Amino acid sequence: MDIKKITIFSGVNKFGKKENFEPIDIKKGEIVAIVGPTGAGKSQLLYDIEKLAQGDTKSKRKILINDEKPSREQRLSLENRLIASLAQTMNFLTDLPVKEFLELHIKARGKKSSPGLIKEVIEEANQITGEPISPDMNLLNLSGGQSRALMVSDLANISISPIVLIDEIENAGIHKEKAIEVLVEEGKIVLIVTHDPSLALAANKRLVIKNGGIVKVLETTIREKGIAHYLNWIEGYNMEIRDEIRKGQEVKEVALFCEPRKKDIK
Repeated sequence: MDIKKITIFSGVNKFGKKENFEPIDIKKGEIVAIVGPTGAGKSQLLYDIEKLAQGDTKSKRKILINDEKPSREQRLSLENRLIASLAQTMNFLTDLPVKEFLELHIKARGKKSSPGLIKEVIEEANQITGEPISPDMNLLNLSGGQSRALMVSDLANISISPIVLIDEIENAGIHKEKAIEVLVEEGKIVLIVTHDPSLALAANKRLVIKNGGIVKVLETTIREKGIAHYLNWIEGYNMEIRDEIRKGQEVKEVALFCEPRKKDIK
């Protein structure tokens, strides 16, 4: 099914008070950041979308697909899931080499396995993580960053799910900007729960959660996109220094330049 957009309709917050926002359209290839303090109810929104809620969850929200109510099969099917999730922690329990795991996953998705596809998944994962992954590495030996990078690339290249839900990708120690880029390049709808300013400002819009309800919908401005780009540059530079330290090299200087915020100027 070609998912052109999903729409979120208002429900109630944790106190039973009705949310006050117009239906939110999220289109194919868009990134939406879900922001708010810890315990605000961000995970509940992910849950509503994952379940394609029809007023039957705690929040009473409704989710439409291409302006239509999802069918029972779309909500319950395990074989043709419309929605894939990436949790905060990623631990493999299967004692398999990376290559064999990917082959099994490709078959499970009804695709034809090929050396080219497996190579593409691993190469793209290695652009996301600073710790290279090889086809013969055992899944149980992968670090948290390697595991998350592999699953992001898997979602982009193997998974047929057009909607991806991500919970705090910034905790994985990976190149976050590249991770989101590979998903969007495949035309996925991406929703991210995040506390990371560069991720939040790089999204197309931000849904602000408070007391279990969506209290504000913010379209990202061009200026905010520029700030996100700068913050990503700082983080990328920091990761370069980290790699130098890992390799046992000396760090003799730090070439970071930043203007003070106006409120910091006395």
